[in-house]
Amino acid sequence: MLKSMTGFGRAEKTVGDKTFLVEVKALNGKQFDLQLKIPPLLKPYEFDIRNIIQDQLIRGTVDCYIVIKQNGASKPVVINTDLIKAYYSQIDRLAQELNMDTNSVLSALLRLPEVVTVSNEVLDEKEFDGVKNVLTDALVELNKHRLEEGSSLERDLIDRIEKIAEQEKAILNFEPNRKVRIKSEIAQLLNEHVGKENVDHNRMEQELIYYMEKIDIHEEQIRLRQHCLYFNEVLHAEETSKGKKLSFILQEIGREINTTGSKAYDVDIQRAVVIMKDELEKAKEQVLNVL
Repeated sequence: MLKSMTGFGRAEKTVGDKTFLVEVKALNGKQFDLQLKIPPLLKPYEFDIRNIIQDQLIRGTVDCYIVIKQNGASKPVVINTDLIKAYYSQIDRLAQELNMDTNSVLSALLRLPEVVTVSNEVLDEKEFDGVKNVLTDALVELNKHRLEEGSSLERDLIDRIEKIAEQEKAILNFEPNRKVRIKSEIAQLLNEHVGKENVDHNRMEQELIYYMEKIDIHEEQIRLRQHCLYFNEVLHAEETSKGKKLSFILQEIGREINTTGSKAYDVDIQRAVVIMKDELEKAKEQVLNVL
């Protein structure tokens, strides 16, 4: 089954007093490029998170957003009691000198710099296992989207290659008449410009053979047919990532189509080549989205 590089996954789960939320979005890209946004609690596990995502998604431009919500109590904080005592000692002395009341000074003290700080809490292994489970669920959902999109891509690519193969068969039908017409045109030109009685028929036959071999497209058509068969073979292969391989095969298909067009000297074959080129360009655009 073909996989697209495009997908979205979201998962949320509560573990203990924390709720973990993961959102992952993937778009097409030549390599694996991850933009990861995580809270400070997960910084020690960033390398593990990146490895999990890369193992599951392999290739593409990926945005991953992980949020940790604290349930129940407010976010853990630390009150620096030594610092607040030092502040209060100085304020108390000043209040005595100025004969001021210090009964409501506590609220002001709590707002002073570095008196109240966020706790440097770190997730334990059990909690991180919960994060990994939520991340895995989000990646599973994203891969489902990739398969759905890949199914649509596969149908379209099969249709494009079938149309190229149809034109290749049409060219085979045009080929015999093309050779007869070219021979006839060359003979007519010689008769007009040289004169029938002045033509060396032995030399003419030798030159015709050389010229017809030079513009022969039989080998190109055989290779084109084989490339189309190989494309379908890779398309239905079990391997997970095959976008690059399919792209390389399309390049080879394009090479044979271009060579056929340059050797054609036939309006019907040129029309077939134009149709094949159009289908090829559409296939190349679609392959850019294949994993």
